[in-house]
Amino acid sequence: MSSEHPMPSPLLIVEDDLALQKQLKWSLDRFDSVVADDVASAVLQFRRFNPAVVTMDLGLPPDRDSVSEGFRCLEKLLELDPAVKVIVLTGQNDQSNALRAIGMGAYDFLAKPVEPEVLSLTVERAYRLYELQQENRRLQALQQSEALGGLVTRDAGMQRICRTIEKVASSDATVLLLGESGTGKELLAQGIHDASKRKGRFVAINCAAIPENLLESELFGYEKGAFTGASKTTVGKIETAHGGTLMLDEIGDLPMSLQAKLLRFLQERTIERVGGRQEIPIDVRVVGATHQNLKGQIAEGQFREDLYYRLAEIVLEIPPLRDRCGDAVLLANVFLKKYAGDKRKTGMSFSEEVLRAIESYHWPGNVRELQNIIRRASIMADGDRIAMQDIDLPAPVAEADEDVGALSLKTARERAERDAIVTALARANGNIGKAAQLLGISRPTLYDLMAKLQIT
Repeated sequence: MSSEHPMPSPLLIVEDDLALQKQLKWSLDRFDSVVADDVASAVLQFRRFNPAVVTMDLGLPPDRDSVSEGFRCLEKLLELDPAVKVIVLTGQNDQSNALRAIGMGAYDFLAKPVEPEVLSLTVERAYRLYELQQENRRLQALQQSEALGGLVTRDAGMQRICRTIEKVASSDATVLLLGESGTGKELLAQGIHDASKRKGRFVAINCAAIPENLLESELFGYEKGAFTGASKTTVGKIETAHGGTLMLDEIGDLPMSLQAKLLRFLQERTIERVGGRQEIPIDVRVVGATHQNLKGQIAEGQFREDLYYRLAEIVLEIPPLRDRCGDAVLLANVFLKKYAGDKRKTGMSFSEEVLRAIESYHWPGNVRELQNIIRRASIMADGDRIAMQDIDLPAPVAEADEDVGALSLKTARERAERDAIVTALARANGNIGKAAQLLGISRPTLYDLMAKLQIT
């Protein structure tokens, strides 16, 4: 294939006549092409190479004189990828079948015998249309995922959380984020706001960082003269977030005296400033976050049950970094690229021992701890390779898997395959070729395994 016309994937030629196969490949020699001669081989080649464009004869074995196999093949290929561009080759007087193929979703049809120039031009136009449509989908996906653009993960659990956020963002439902310190709760809260249609600000307040006697005025604001030093009327965080999103971080540390007032706000959607009597209506989306066990606090009488259910319309439990398969190394590479780039040391990398240490460490401080350690290592390293002496981590220790005995062999094998693939992808920084080398398998085999295990 000419370098002047780079195409996104091979061209699939479905034709059972060997002479015609060779003629078509010759006519389309500037495209990388693979061939198939019946429905089964066409589906196999399609799964293996995921072609953008297919040329297909409707007369396929075992019944070459009928079009039934051809239409069955067209239906299967479109089921595998509705975006594929299928060019159907038909007989001179076969307009009804050509129109039927177009109605089923084929891109175009050409009557045989086909002029090589016409076929080549039609294939190239199909590729160009495919590329434009893929770019349009990428732009649409980018608009939807920009809200979570700061979140880097390959973990299935975190990906489910991202999909949930995309679903709930457009509603006004109150969201409660539960997770250990440093897992990225504020990043997800910001993502909920960015993915919503709210035009107001994203306002965050840490309920544990402000003294109890100041927290009420910080949240609700105060009128001039409400207390000593209140020289002017001041708007609180809730009012500042009007039209936007309010994140109440560490809400498990909210004093009982303020829990009742917050509950009233969530029920009535109005506030009164400290020292004021006027009810002020507020339109705001509330996102709560805490590392505390709120249900345990309810049992101990430290958190109001009615407030919990007001906050917990949607509950998202964020897994700690140690439970996010492959994410520690993946994030370490992202942070290293950022901090090394800041210092113009763009060629920095980790030694194998450091990668194993990152994978085996427990990460009690989660992503925040990882970020700080990588930042320090990028400063301390003398050369371009970060070694164990540059990084503040214990040497790696192999851990036995205690759960395998309780699993079926099939489940254990799938879990082991998934863990190995995700780890290899993380070490290879997403490079499929390098990951396949680490695993000792071919790229197509890796693609097949990723599809089977739904690893994206």
